Amino acid sequence: MLDSTQVPIGQSALLVIDAQDSFKATPRWHQRNNPDFEKNVSALIEAYRAARLPVVYFLHTDSDEGFRTESPYCKLMDFIHPRGDEPVFTKNTRSCFASTPLGPYLLERGVRRVTITGIQMEQCCETTTRAAADLGYAVDFVTEATLTFPIPNWDRPGEELDVQAIRERTEYALRRRFARIVTVPQLLEELKSSSEAVA
Repeated sequence: MLDSTQVPIGQSALLVIDAQDSFKATPRWHQRNNPDFEKNVSALIEAYRAARLPVVYFLHTDSDEGFRTESPYCKLMDFIHPRGDEPVFTKNTRSCFASTPLGPYLLERGVRRVTITGIQMEQCCETTTRAAADLGYAVDFVTEATLTFPIPNWDRPGEELDVQAIRERTEYALRRRFARIVTVPQLLEELKSSSEAVA
């Protein structure tokens, strides 16, 4: 695995995965974890912009209610306002690399390191993390800038995996295999130091 400490943050891009209203159309929205999700993602977007580094957004589409392309919910959440040079890619796979032009986009900009944020922590965010690592990118996984919901056990009605267990399992699975688990303050400090060095 290529470690984030081996790649300057100046070669990084921020990926904001599926932060879309579609999730608000589902009954589980009230079960979400991480009430600071919007604040944390916003802070990273602003920091990446200040450092003049790429920010890329994604919308997930499938046949579920709220995720169809024609649904009024299939749009970025209101706290996100992409700039003209910040692409919004639509995908129909869990990995952001599999059904979008993300790979060529990053290659053209010399990006060798990606920061993962968005929804859901253990699905599209984790899948994209694993794909990025396998493709040779260094990956920063910002758990506190992701969110998720309890997962029902479809084989045992009434049983579910709670969000704390999902977070713990995700971090254990990714840490030092596919990504560095990093906090928002850590990244903000790295971005600030990088900007000051360039200035």
